[in-house]
Amino acid sequence: MNITQKINDAPQVYEVEKRTRQEHRDDFDDNVNDPIDAEEVYDLIRNINDPEHPLTLEQLHVTNRDHINVDDAASHVLIEFTPTIPHCSMATLIGLCIRVRLLRSLPERFKVDIRVRTGTHQSEADVNKQLNDKERVAAALENTYLLDVVNQCLATAA
Repeated sequence: MNITQKINDAPQVYEVEKRTRQEHRDDFDDNVNDPIDAEEVYDLIRNINDPEHPLTLEQLHVTNRDHINVDDAASHVLIEFTPTIPHCSMATLIGLCIRVRLLRSLPERFKVDIRVRTGTHQSEADVNKQLNDKERVAAALENTYLLDVVNQCLATAA
């Protein structure tokens, strides 16, 4: 990913618990509308790679199932994430990776809000503003270098 100087050289790494989603008979019936829930959204973002380390957002506890709210009926998703350090300069990039993963995976009807969890970043208001401004996100995704980094972070995301 060509990030040469690491902001957090030794992040705390957490053990990932094995997760299996309970399957229902209707899951395989294309005629049944399957609502999107927080568990499904978490499964989409948990394996995104951190831009600095060969670790996932789940392993670093940047993402957490309990910090995802989905209202399928209102077509709204709210994700709050926690940077590994309060001055993390990668917070905006991490949020952009989450946004792109969901743009590519969720039905278009969903409005997605992505935020840094309150009190976890020294510039949380600025990061939140950037992550939820459509024009800034579109401009970021027009930058080929930045898009390459995002795609690398998403490369092994399942």
